[in-house]
Amino acid sequence: MTEEDNIEHKLGRDGTLFEIEILSTKIEPTVGDEDWHVRIELQLDEELVATCAFGFLFVVGVLSFHDGRPRGVSGQWFEDQDQFTAADMLRHTDFERGKLHMYVDYLRGRCVKTTVELSSDGHALVETVNRGHAATRWVDRLRGRKFLQAVEGT
Repeated sequence: MTEEDNIEHKLGRDGTLFEIEILSTKIEPTVGDEDWHVRIELQLDEELVATCAFGFLFVVGVLSFHDGRPRGVSGQWFEDQDQFTAADMLRHTDFERGKLHMYVDYLRGRCVKTTVELSSDGHALVETVNRGHAATRWVDRLRGRKFLQAVEGT
């Protein structure tokens, strides 16, 4: 990496280096059965946590922000071409109870409502509220599952 490299690109590279094992997935309806509360527990490569932990938080933040849409009055701040930045991640990340903890509620008009926690032993949590089943797709993407494939011309 050179000094000219964008920090977001470095975080993106770091965040996708992990081998990810899904330990559990819990999907429950929210109050009033209006949407879903998704909680996914993961195990990441423990040896990469020291150097790539922020990358993992960033990549999940990018995926969540990209899929986020306005709810209610938040649409007045929504910009379709907006991007999640390293500064966004850092503003929403703390070190709590021995874990990196990122929680983003609404960000620039997008309903993000995503929590990511990562322990030094590689145990991770991705949790969303009112985001449908989107978190399950993000984890699948991080594990290398392809959602779109080229179609042969006729």
